[in-house]
Amino acid sequence: MTQNEMKQKVAEAALAYVEAGTIVGVGTGSTANMFIDALATKKNDIIGAVASSEATAQRLKGHGIPVLDLNEALKQVASLSVYIDGADEFDGKKNLTKGGGGALTREKIVAAASDKFICIVDETKRVDHLGAFPLPIEVIPMACELVIGIAKKNGGEPKVRAGFTTDNGNIIIDVHGLKITDPRALEDELNSVPGVVTNGIFSHQGANVVLMGTPDGVITIE
Repeated sequence: MTQNEMKQKVAEAALAYVEAGTIVGVGTGSTANMFIDALATKKNDIIGAVASSEATAQRLKGHGIPVLDLNEALKQVASLSVYIDGADEFDGKKNLTKGGGGALTREKIVAAASDKFICIVDETKRVDHLGAFPLPIEVIPMACELVIGIAKKNGGEPKVRAGFTTDNGNIIIDVHGLKITDPRALEDELNSVPGVVTNGIFSHQGANVVLMGTPDGVITIE
């Protein structure tokens, strides 16, 4: 089974967590795109979806799935029923690194507004410690050098993502070479730096359930 086939299996498996009559949060990236394609088969059962990026919103609309602004959605419901998204890596405690596609801030907001976060990945994303994938940090441009300096003090090798601007109009600094043994502490430390919008560690908004695609099928990690 190829990596794309494993992604397809977990995307389809995530449909089991979509409840009729609810609003669904939807993430960004290749696996999330496969979920959106699968969600089209249930579009008449749900009120609509909240997108974590402009690209996701366009794909949802392309399938005729109503896209709601998060603020408007939360006026209708107390919270989104579920948030479904991929990850760049995850550890044994379901902490995640996200933001390879640059949508980490909106992803974290939608995850925080949801009752449950279902993370859909293939088995290549499982790691013992976060850090194998460069850690993205969304930064207001004025704070670029400040954040670079702090990332270096933490033992990382920060690089500004060339030619990239987030949907929020900011830059991304990718920090290479980290071995993250305490994800929550590092998430809090980086988020306390003035000018950091958020970073790609999802510990506070970690997954409730990870659906992991393998050559033998989908494994549910709760």
